Amino acid sequence: MQDNHSLSAQVGVVRGLHYQVPPTPQGKLIRVVRGAILDVAVDIRRGSSTFGQHFSCELSDENWRQIYVPPGFAHGFVTLKPNTEVLYKVTDYYSPKDERGIRWDDPALGIDWGIDAASAILSERDRKHPLLSEQRDLF
Repeated sequence: MQDNHSLSAQVGVVRGLHYQVPPTPQGKLIRVVRGAILDVAVDIRRGSSTFGQHFSCELSDENWRQIYVPPGFAHGFVTLKPNTEVLYKVTDYYSPKDERGIRWDDPALGIDWGIDAASAILSERDRKHPLLSEQRDLF
């Protein structure tokens, strides 16, 4: 188990969509201790009847919701309030060689992030993720 703590100062910070492939796949238990996020999970299990579909929900310090994202799903979120802090427990340690990503605004996924794409704040790493259809390493 590993605990992660993320702080995003601005509204509109997008993190994801991230996942790890075997031998170190990660399940994630996510909650917000300050602020709010729209949390998104995408099914990337090739044989699944819900492959490529997503689920999203708001997590905040007010609603106290948590979500568990199991291995086989890509995960991401966008901050809805300034100075948002997210805590997430993962079932395996971070492994740079096993980390993968999918582009957050992949049109095939149809995710409504609730923000204008031009105003999204992303890391350079997250900007370079391929589309789901281009990603070779899935579950």
